[in-house]
Amino acid sequence: MIKKHEHHIEHVHDASQSEIPENPEYAHHHDTPIENWEITQWKRKVIGSWLFAVPIAIFMIITRFFMMDILPENIMIIILLIVSFPVVFIFGWTTIKGGMRGFFTFYFNMDSLIALGTLVAYFTGIFSLFFEIQDYSGISAMIMAFYITGKYVEVKARGRASQEIRKLLKLGAKKARVLRNGQEIEISIEEVAVGDVMVIKPGEKIPTDGIVIKGESAVNESMITGESLPVDKKKGSNVTGATINQDGILYVRATKIGKDTFLSHIIQLVEEAQGSKVPIQVLADKITSIFVPAVLILAVLTFGGWFYFTQNLSRAFSVAISVLVIACPCALGLATPTALMVGSGMGAKRGILIRKGEAIQTIREVKFVVFDKTGTITKGLPEVTNIYPERMESYILETAASVENLSEHPIAKAIVEKYGKRKLKSVKNFKILRGRGVEGKISNKKITIGNRTLMNEEKISLDKFESIINQFEREGKTTMIVAENKKVLGVIAVADTPKEDSVKAINALNMQGYRTIMITGDNETTARAIAKEVGIVEVIANVLPEDKARKIKELQRKGMTAFVGDGINDAPALKQSNVGIAMGTGTDIAIESGDIVLARGNLRGVVAAINLSKETFKKIKQNLFWAFAYNMVAVPLAVAGVLHPVIAEIAMALSSITVVTNANLLRKKKI
Repeated sequence: MIKKHEHHIEHVHDASQSEIPENPEYAHHHDTPIENWEITQWKRKVIGSWLFAVPIAIFMIITRFFMMDILPENIMIIILLIVSFPVVFIFGWTTIKGGMRGFFTFYFNMDSLIALGTLVAYFTGIFSLFFEIQDYSGISAMIMAFYITGKYVEVKARGRASQEIRKLLKLGAKKARVLRNGQEIEISIEEVAVGDVMVIKPGEKIPTDGIVIKGESAVNESMITGESLPVDKKKGSNVTGATINQDGILYVRATKIGKDTFLSHIIQLVEEAQGSKVPIQVLADKITSIFVPAVLILAVLTFGGWFYFTQNLSRAFSVAISVLVIACPCALGLATPTALMVGSGMGAKRGILIRKGEAIQTIREVKFVVFDKTGTITKGLPEVTNIYPERMESYILETAASVENLSEHPIAKAIVEKYGKRKLKSVKNFKILRGRGVEGKISNKKITIGNRTLMNEEKISLDKFESIINQFEREGKTTMIVAENKKVLGVIAVADTPKEDSVKAINALNMQGYRTIMITGDNETTARAIAKEVGIVEVIANVLPEDKARKIKELQRKGMTAFVGDGINDAPALKQSNVGIAMGTGTDIAIESGDIVLARGNLRGVVAAINLSKETFKKIKQNLFWAFAYNMVAVPLAVAGVLHPVIAEIAMALSSITVVTNANLLRKKKI
């Protein structure tokens, strides 16, 4: 019987070639319009705030720096209060509301300082109408305008990263053919309802998850099962959206739509990465929560000190406001998430989906990189490795390729590909014998190609070929027996071979000093042959699925370990390892267990993921350094009264923009 391999087909699910479903559920939960809406909202706030802030800036420069009294002072203050109001209380309202909440919950963030700084500055304008205090109401608008600009840059960077991820997830069908009132009609995917009967023709993607109610076909389910060989489907079989129907017409009743489908689940897993925090970010958040109240206390002490020594209320307010503004930890808050978002976006472009931000920090310390064999190192795509007997190779291959050319089965394609572009013989009466093989007639000779079961059904003797068939099967190869008029011509062996990039990727890891190890349930001989071919010295063979995690645990006693796998049996090892790297062409449980998912299913992604993680973490450290260094230098200057509130705000805004720009420099790195 043909041996089933745990394979994965890479090319079928190249996300760059497909399209995402236009289901309203997807749009509501995942699609880019949500992000575009957020970016648009902040863009409007930026434009709106600067429409008011620019005239204020010009007005202040003319009246204060050039000492030109255009209007009486009280009138100018009222005008500034009126023009500043929309910037602070309309465009900046979400910031004010969020920031002031911290003073009631005692959970402070960067918004707390901005809210306090702008409100204090704004109300100096009102107080100046009644007391001898310098008016900073115009500066409040400048503070908020700069801050809103920084937020817009941040949201845009985050949105770009998320959009890049979505480009990789455009796997589903856009249209579905359904039966309505006995008629076949084509509708948009969002119109499909649970209970609808969909008609899926050969070569089409199954629109959504469902159950077969009529028809028989083979379906390529490599994206969810890891099996490269298509799965036969008949009445009562379950099918998954975005998998590909092969050679028959299927009538499928939809059972899941929108956010309940497998594809939607994968998108949700990817989105988790956007909100995850690396351990260093947790530390930064703790520092910020302590830093904010400390700055508030410092501002109060600064105000008290300046008023005590100078008896100048206006000057004391000015210096205190400078301290509040300059100390705003915007850059500190942006340092980690911006770098992580840019890093995840870069990874997404290269098919590296970072599910858990912690992996960015952890992967730097990895010493061992352990690989599953089948579907991870190997292609998961059958290839012809042997033809027996060799003296009849050309005739056996020509005969088999001519018949198999009419089949869509991966093994059939492997045989045809081996034959090449030479001319094929004419075949009549071709028939697919599902699960067993194929048959047809060439020049009135009946050709039968298939497994032992088919040969036994046809009463074709295998006596002369038993030993070679047994040998091929012991080596883990699939055997296709070719018979002509009930007499065996020979045997074609098909096997899984290493991916083209496996050798380069593993050699690159070896060169970087990582210990590469293969772990597999296959026998020692087969495992070592593959390992030798790709450059792995250490092999752990004959490992039961439940023992993979235990082997990983043993390695972890010697150092941090990354595991690369793709199947259901790899899930425990992916979870156990310090960094689990799942092949995106693998099973859903493997993908869910991985910290990093290689959407394109090739091992170059492992090298790229490690390099990307190192570069991203480097940017995080740089950003945190500059954010802290900026505050350490600027706050004392503000306390000393050297920095005017406007200069302080410009410096604060520039620090945030510097951090975001530094993070975006990641895009220039070659990984």
